[in-house]
Amino acid sequence: MFNKILILIAVLAAIGHTQTAQTGVIRGIVIDKETKETLYGANVSIVGTSKGAVADEKGSFVIKDVPVASYVLQFSYIGYVAYKLPDVIVRPERITYIQAEMTIESIEGEAIEVSAGYFDESNSVTTSVTQLSNEEIRRSSAAAGDVSRIISSLPSVAKTDEQKNSLAVRGGSPIENAFFVDHIEIPNINHFPSQGSSGGAIGILNVDLIRNVNFYTGGFSSAYGNRLSSILDLELREGNREEFDGQVDLSIAGIGGVFEGPVSGTDGKKGSWVVSVRRSYVDVIAKMIDANVTPWYADAQAKLVYDIAPSHQISLLYIAGLDQNDISRKQGKKLDVPSYGSESHLQNTVGANWRWLWNKNGYSNTSISYSGVAFKTDFDNARTTMLLFKNHSSENALRIRNTNFYRFNSIHAIEFGFESSLNRNTYDQVLGENTDPLGQTTPAFQVKKDLNAVDAGGYLNYLVKPFSSFQASLGLRSDYFSLTNQFHLSPRVALGYAFTPRTSANVSAGMFFQNLPLTLLAQDKDYKKMKDPYAIHYIASLNHLLSEDTKLTIEAYHKSYYRFPTDPAQPNLFMIDELQYRQGFFYGHSSLTDQGRAYSTGVEVTIQKKLAKHLYGLISGTYYQSRYRGQDHVWRDRVFDNRYIVSMEGGYKPNKKWEFSGRWIYAGGAPYTPLDPVASAVNQQAVFDATQINAKRYPAYHALNLRVDRRFSFSHSNLVTYLSIWNAYNRKNVASYYWNEIDNKPATAFQWGLVPVVGMEYEF
Repeated sequence: MFNKILILIAVLAAIGHTQTAQTGVIRGIVIDKETKETLYGANVSIVGTSKGAVADEKGSFVIKDVPVASYVLQFSYIGYVAYKLPDVIVRPERITYIQAEMTIESIEGEAIEVSAGYFDESNSVTTSVTQLSNEEIRRSSAAAGDVSRIISSLPSVAKTDEQKNSLAVRGGSPIENAFFVDHIEIPNINHFPSQGSSGGAIGILNVDLIRNVNFYTGGFSSAYGNRLSSILDLELREGNREEFDGQVDLSIAGIGGVFEGPVSGTDGKKGSWVVSVRRSYVDVIAKMIDANVTPWYADAQAKLVYDIAPSHQISLLYIAGLDQNDISRKQGKKLDVPSYGSESHLQNTVGANWRWLWNKNGYSNTSISYSGVAFKTDFDNARTTMLLFKNHSSENALRIRNTNFYRFNSIHAIEFGFESSLNRNTYDQVLGENTDPLGQTTPAFQVKKDLNAVDAGGYLNYLVKPFSSFQASLGLRSDYFSLTNQFHLSPRVALGYAFTPRTSANVSAGMFFQNLPLTLLAQDKDYKKMKDPYAIHYIASLNHLLSEDTKLTIEAYHKSYYRFPTDPAQPNLFMIDELQYRQGFFYGHSSLTDQGRAYSTGVEVTIQKKLAKHLYGLISGTYYQSRYRGQDHVWRDRVFDNRYIVSMEGGYKPNKKWEFSGRWIYAGGAPYTPLDPVASAVNQQAVFDATQINAKRYPAYHALNLRVDRRFSFSHSNLVTYLSIWNAYNRKNVASYYWNEIDNKPATAFQWGLVPVVGMEYEF
């Protein structure tokens, strides 16, 4: 099968050489990054060519008859900072749509000379943010069509089990992250989601629909609440407003398609639509080769945009995922899995967003959405056939969110808004009699109840830039949660100073609260008496442009956590981290208190090079420490404490047809607790050595991923094929040391070995 695919690629390569030169079209709009005002008269040019355009009164521009290739666009406008946009791919007889966002220059009347660059650093005091474009996301050598796995290569993210895409950001737990898509909060963007957390197995979102990504790893704006560590804010692209386009995909993520086209009104084309559908085929192959496990999943996304009037736009969003996994007792024994049964998940989010451009100085976004996740899991113990775990739950939320921005002048601006959600959840969960990680017998545990809760929050940011080299953001957020009757105020501040046009420094500090997951609070009425955990962030960064396309960033941070839940029966464990080494961390606790503490501190060094011509890449190094204090008041390393991480990722594009890329990561071994072999054998399941909690470390993790892309241009279509090799030198990275309950002895689980991945995208 694999050889046939390689032969097909070779044949297509030969065909590609016979094609005549083709051209495409670049269309787009130029807007003010802050106010979203269109910039009439902005200049657009293709670097290295004589082609260009000028934006019309609607901010729109078009460049026709552009030869098929990859380009850099340059944007300039009086009173705004000029900048360059790389990775603009022109395809045969296709329209490439660009939304360019320009930043206003310093103070009115003050002139500073700054050449057009690839990084927009002129008007931001935001620390700890990484921005990725559509093409940077698509070509990642270890993505598997999963935006979370792309993010996992960044210096802020701990290296955990490759079979999950959970984001452990700066030593924190995966429960501490939030996802937003087009202004709408999404409970989880992953298939096979972990209840109460943000991780899963593989992403739901088709990366070909993602226009850009902003990943905030700390010190984020008061516009975001109810999270302790990070925000992943994604924007989906619009569909083609001029013509119908289609795309068929085949990759490790599944087989599917993307279809898009214009929406017309009485006075012409008023909007667009785009739809993506995808289904995995692992189960089909597994049945053909008589494999032991047959999981499958499917997902869909749709976006409709309609311009009601020049200043009013409505967009509709739909995101859905369906997962199913069945494993028999016989199959479980073959795989040394201690349980058997079935699981399924259905999640849907539907929402509408209204964008209102008030005038040239301000705008608002208002969204209303509904999200629902249904869990149906039934697993029994493979050794005893006794009930192990049952979870028939549904979590539903109706949300409204409003954000606003108004710029009084080049010195003063404000951001403000509110959000609220109504949560209606149903829990029917049973945990069979078991043994906890310390060898203590836990009786059968059941939760059967409906739980309703309302939360609400509001925020205000004051942005001031009194002179060209200094700027500040002063924010305050308030939140209320009805279930625990708690009210919080979260002050946040960020300051930025530019020493030169190339060198700047930012500092930020703030307080961040988060509600405990409702699946935990539903278990005992006394849990509602616990205080919400909170964290205080301190961050300082230095940014220096080594060249117009290469930036050096050095960032130091410290996070102090307070009021984490702890179990008096397990005084030396940290229950929030249990998801890393147990089926779930919200079951089997007879009582909880809010006495847990934690901290994370570290420094990150990053050099990022944008694709100006042939080369691009990102090199980073991280040293950090993440620790917790349990009920016994002893400080220990958290399970996400790799301590040091080195990452190198990049690529080379010699011409418009070929691209070669790779990623290498080296990370220190994460802490683990060795098993007590005698107690484990007696209990016939894993029991920790209570005298060595997180005292040992796994071997260091390292792996190399390689990828080659080949583009083919036909008369009216385009084909992208790629071959990726994961873990190219077949490193045997340890995932865990566990107790084999079938054979009643210790065993080792390894992460993925060498995996070839072949994929293709055909656009027509």
